[in-house]
Amino acid sequence: MNNSLIVGCGDIGRRVAHLEIEQGNSVCALVRSEQGAKRLIDLRIDPIKGDLDSEVDFESFPSNLTSLYYFAPPPSSGIDDPRINKFLSCLAGRSHIMPKIIYISTSGVYGDCHGEWVDEDHPLNPLTDRAKRRYSAEQFLIEFSDATGAEIVILRVPGIYGPGRLPIDRIQKGFPVIREDEAPYSNRIHSVDLANACIEAKERGVNLRAYNITDGNPTTMTDYFFQVSDFLKLPRPIEIPLTEARKQFSPNLLSFIDESRRISNRRMLDELGVCLRYPTLLEGLEACWEPEATAI
Repeated sequence: MNNSLIVGCGDIGRRVAHLEIEQGNSVCALVRSEQGAKRLIDLRIDPIKGDLDSEVDFESFPSNLTSLYYFAPPPSSGIDDPRINKFLSCLAGRSHIMPKIIYISTSGVYGDCHGEWVDEDHPLNPLTDRAKRRYSAEQFLIEFSDATGAEIVILRVPGIYGPGRLPIDRIQKGFPVIREDEAPYSNRIHSVDLANACIEAKERGVNLRAYNITDGNPTTMTDYFFQVSDFLKLPRPIEIPLTEARKQFSPNLLSFIDESRRISNRRMLDELGVCLRYPTLLEGLEACWEPEATAI
């Protein structure tokens, strides 16, 4: 039996835990509140009370951990991730064998690639503070591996969609989108496929290797909104020129618009052996209301 710890047990963490438990493995997860602990218990996940921004009792961690999924986000500001740095520093003081760490990063670390295809060997050039924080976390993990010998696998993930992760509210409120011939490329992965990829990364991921986790079928951001609208039988958002979007959109949304890239998933398919359940957006949208996808 394998023993896994999940740090950041949200939607993806719970899906990964479900897959681990299905395989007969034991799973525990870090949680801050009593309410959160009760929910984990209902899902057969052992809760460990702790807060990454204060104190975590590492002595309460199982001594025989084989894998650690770190899904907790960085702080919401700054250009580094002191949260994961502190966590790793405390973990380094443990005397037993280090677990294999699976970390969810972002494809944003590649920066703007002007719509070109990008694989894991592409130079990293994070432009936004959000991407710089993830890049910082990747560097902390590499240093941790060098110091302790722990195996680290980095998953670079684009936009995640799935049950509860669709822009329905934005579409219903009539927010505009960029004219399609000016819209940047965007990439995505269904939450079910991301969870499966995390399990495969634990089993087959190579130490200190990064993997792009995406369905390999990028489209423009505008096409994404159109497909979701069409599937839900909602009116398509109106299109506006990029110059007008720069006046109307929030700085956070503009940060996505200013970057365009098409992410290759060849390494994920060849090395991790991931078999995508939803390789296209249409297939993934159809699954968003299936009992299996919404049960977690």
